[in-house]
Amino acid sequence: MGSDLWQRGCERLASELPDQQFNTWIRPLPDAEVVDQGDGTLVTVRVPNRFKLDWIRNQYAGRIESVLSEIAGKPVHLDVMLALRDGAPAGNPAAANAPAAANAAQLRPPAPAGAAAASNPAASVASGPAALPSRSRLNPALTFDTLVAGRANQMARTAALHVAGAPGAMYNPLFIYGGVGLGKTHLIHAVGNQLLKDKPDARILYLHAEQFITDVVRNYQRKTFDELKAKYHQLDLLLIDDVQFFAGKERTQEEFFNAFEALLAKQAHIIMTSDTYPKGLVDIDERLTSRFDAGLTVAIEPPELEMRVAILIRKAELEATQMPEDVAFFVAKNVRANVRELEGALRKILAYSRFSHKEINIGLAREALKDLLSIQNRQIGVENIQKTCADFYKIKVADMYSKKRPASIARPRQIAMYLAKEMTQKSLPEIGELFGGRDHTTVLHAVRKIAAERQKNTELNQQLHVLEQTLKG
Repeated sequence: MGSDLWQRGCERLASELPDQQFNTWIRPLPDAEVVDQGDGTLVTVRVPNRFKLDWIRNQYAGRIESVLSEIAGKPVHLDVMLALRDGAPAGNPAAANAPAAANAAQLRPPAPAGAAAASNPAASVASGPAALPSRSRLNPALTFDTLVAGRANQMARTAALHVAGAPGAMYNPLFIYGGVGLGKTHLIHAVGNQLLKDKPDARILYLHAEQFITDVVRNYQRKTFDELKAKYHQLDLLLIDDVQFFAGKERTQEEFFNAFEALLAKQAHIIMTSDTYPKGLVDIDERLTSRFDAGLTVAIEPPELEMRVAILIRKAELEATQMPEDVAFFVAKNVRANVRELEGALRKILAYSRFSHKEINIGLAREALKDLLSIQNRQIGVENIQKTCADFYKIKVADMYSKKRPASIARPRQIAMYLAKEMTQKSLPEIGELFGGRDHTTVLHAVRKIAAERQKNTELNQQLHVLEQTLKG
């Protein structure tokens, strides 16, 4: 009954699940271990990495158990486990679940020559293909485990997890965009670290776009473009930050296009980040931007309130400090821009607490962040939002309070109302009053409309990012 039960279950799942899901997640699974326990059955399936472990547990375990129970005619419990690593003792599950020490060694550049490279983001990467795994320039601290998940990064995180589990398959290239400090770099390092953990011999390289530009200039001066090709064209995974820096650099764009085509041809994976979506990039060749847009483009949004709270509590834990929840909410409500600003606020609070020998509470947080709060309160007012939106959409500030209703005026007015609700402490009636005495239900309608459209409309989302960054100075 053992292997037959698993085989029949897989056949049923193949008929019920979409082909893409079955072929990606179920078909590659090894035969399960099936143990009859009298009134029930234990089915154990082993997977090669933690990403697949979490994904199958969360997405498919219930479905698999249900199918197997129906076929077996009695309850089936599915246990999904990590496969034992080569060389790990069979009786030592900890060895199977712990990251191999060799993986950490792979992430560290060799000393002493690599010491500068490890601390200097602009340091050169060894060009010889054999050196790439140990010089991948990945930060081992930036993993999926240390990334706080939330609605703001949900789609980007899911796509990145998929790439980490099946590189070269779907979502190639993966293009992640969003404002500064939202976690784009963390996410692409996480993909590299996960792949290196699963495949220690994988050729992986992370770099900032400026480093690629430097390499192109250096090789152009030396006329050594074969070295450039050897370095980039033989990778299994290329992670490149801030591709907007390629703007106006024709030779760099040409060489990146060549590397891009070579990597895709050999089914290597490319993940890029940018501050804007592909079609929003300026002074970059259209053949490149069309390639950028050919895979999957996903945005990372500024984190919502609950996610900001979770980030603060998690970051404080990493500093061996407990952040009271009410303090985390106070900080999260006042620091809205991005994760980087949250981290900065947390560092100020921790330092103030240590130097003053006082416990962390809202009063201490208010005192530690008084400069930040005063600047914020001074800079972001409804009037400032109205003026910034009017300038951006090329209408008169007076149109913000007027009764005019053409779309060219009503839409910027709704956007300004949305930003006023998001970025100030004003109530809906107060905002309505400042927009020409409008009723609070009008403001609520505008806020809900723009919030809903932001989730679906890439262009609007980018405009809001620009406005928010402008208002925050």
